[in-house]
Amino acid sequence: MAANRPAAQTAPPAFYRGDTYAVDNSYGFLLRRVLGSLQRHLDHRLQDRDLTAMQLGSLVLLAAGKGTTAAQLARCLNIDTGAMTRMIDRLQAKGLVRRMRCPEDRRVVRLALTPAGTVALDASAEHLAAVLNLHLAGFTAAELAQLMHLLHRLLDNGAAAESAQDSQD
Repeated sequence: MAANRPAAQTAPPAFYRGDTYAVDNSYGFLLRRVLGSLQRHLDHRLQDRDLTAMQLGSLVLLAAGKGTTAAQLARCLNIDTGAMTRMIDRLQAKGLVRRMRCPEDRRVVRLALTPAGTVALDASAEHLAAVLNLHLAGFTAAELAQLMHLLHRLLDNGAAAESAQDSQD
């Protein structure tokens, strides 16, 4: 009879515990350090283009349709909306981004790349690829695919937990 019962749900494994946490073994800390390294290398390569890694990230997200407002971009880049607004101000002053009021809701300000923004993005793509490849030195294609799979799993787990939390609230 016991074989016909559904398996009991078990808690996810506790890889980390508060009493044994070591920052050097934290994937969160390591991801933050990798992101910092990517940004420093990209900032260095983009100096002659008068762009920063964060600014380029905004252009990439706009071009990919991942955000059309400052708030959406801020969420994607995990920065506060005030910092995002200042960055959009700088990108607009450089002629790379334009703001447009939404005709359906005048409170909403949409963002779009200008032709100069598209040129800047295209001209920076080689630098972005070089920095990403620099950090993948020694990886095989299978290892990169596995890394991407694991990162997506981490994101999916976080999104599922947020969704469950939202449904409880």
